[in-house]
Amino acid sequence: MKAALSRLGIRGFNPKLKKAAERLKDLRTPEDQPIPPNTLAELRRDMERRRLVSDQIRQIEHARLERIEHAPSDRPHAMVRLLARVIGIGIETADMLVQEVLSRNMRTVGL
Repeated sequence: MKAALSRLGIRGFNPKLKKAAERLKDLRTPEDQPIPPNTLAELRRDMERRRLVSDQIRQIEHARLERIEHAPSDRPHAMVRLLARVIGIGIETADMLVQEVLSRNMRTVGL
């Protein structure tokens, strides 16, 4: 999105803001021209895609927190809470470490 805006000479516009899609139609190039229709449509699609991905990430994080809240005494969830508290890493990182590394049976093969 920023590359498309820079190509037109538009600086200082933050496409990550909530009202950015609404403000697109008012943007002007340095020559005081509106954004071309194809570029405007591309930017709107990109912003919609970014919003969709952000919503999906938010839902995943919410589901993870609910799962940890509903079974706080289960071994993996207790490990997540301990890691997040002691080491100071976030819940997301602690959950990933527990699920992918610490909950596996680590045995030495070949000895």
